[in-house]
Amino acid sequence: MLDHLADDVSDLDRSRRFYAAALAPLGYVVTRAGAAAVGFGVAAGEGRSRDPGGDFRIAVGASPAPHIHFAVSASSRAAVDTFFAAALAAGGVDNGRPGLRPRYHEHYYAAFVIDPDGYNIEAVCHAACD
Repeated sequence: MLDHLADDVSDLDRSRRFYAAALAPLGYVVTRAGAAAVGFGVAAGEGRSRDPGGDFRIAVGASPAPHIHFAVSASSRAAVDTFFAAALAAGGVDNGRPGLRPRYHEHYYAAFVIDPDGYNIEAVCHAACD
């Protein structure tokens, strides 16, 4: 089981704004912010991160790798839809509109966006229906 995920970004302020907007519909908030790194974790409830630095961290670093992909769990298909809209509004690029992806499994509902550094970010709900 993963404890946290961290990615290097080229512009911390730009990426913080993007992730704060895109991940908010999935229950994530900034849990720690510093001059060189920002952490995001679940806002409240049973799934809250045990690490005060957050489940997902971004930090100023070397040029990002071009083929990074990660998926964030969504509690519902509506949350996937809201993630997608929020990510696009925050400057993300459409990389796969919300919808079923039966090649993974019959209930796999996901949306994909490209973040400001070119990372492929996915929100996914595995539930049969909302």
